[in-house]
Amino acid sequence: MHLRSKPWAKPWLEAHQDLVIDQDRAQELKGQWQGIFDKNQPIHVEIGSGKGQFILGMALAHPEINYIGMEIQETAVAIAARKSFDQVGVLPNLRYLYGNGSGVETYFEKSEIEKIYLNFSDPWPKTRHEARRLTYKSFLSSYKAVLPDGGEVEFKTDNRHLFEYSLVSFMDFGMRWTAEDYTMDLHADPDKVEGNVKTEYEEKFLAKGQPIYKVKAHF
Repeated sequence: MHLRSKPWAKPWLEAHQDLVIDQDRAQELKGQWQGIFDKNQPIHVEIGSGKGQFILGMALAHPEINYIGMEIQETAVAIAARKSFDQVGVLPNLRYLYGNGSGVETYFEKSEIEKIYLNFSDPWPKTRHEARRLTYKSFLSSYKAVLPDGGEVEFKTDNRHLFEYSLVSFMDFGMRWTAEDYTMDLHADPDKVEGNVKTEYEEKFLAKGQPIYKVKAHF
């Protein structure tokens, strides 16, 4: 997803540094992220949070977890954070990181976060762009560097090719899952869809009748 630049985005972000963390400050916070939240509790990160519907929904549904929505696009993170701020102000368990998800280890220490969400990532279908897929081995190595042993990556997509590619990529990297950890049609499975928080893209694809693929893979 690429959004057209908004002239208000940069000044809004500068005025709300209590809610949105830029890359420079994020690097300074490495190993100290608990200090920006009201409570010391598990931290979950969504890489590529887009307009923020998922991460806000998760933060509201699970006050016992601290959430960070990570987004590389200035406009996207500004839209997500402003929507959140306008609806609920600054939640005690939600922050946004304006940074690059390809280098999460530059922002977080090993085991500082417990779970990573990848939702409807760009499939980069051409073979020559394989290394840009967020489930490519270099990205998985980055995730492993910040998650604890047994840490989880939760992946949702509407793209079957990317889903199958990701399952193989996880397996080749040594990650594991069981039959209980994945589904080829999330919204047709009452057990697995319970507690699911939809993204903007998820709602769009569901309206078109497309199945949603999901897997929880563990290091």
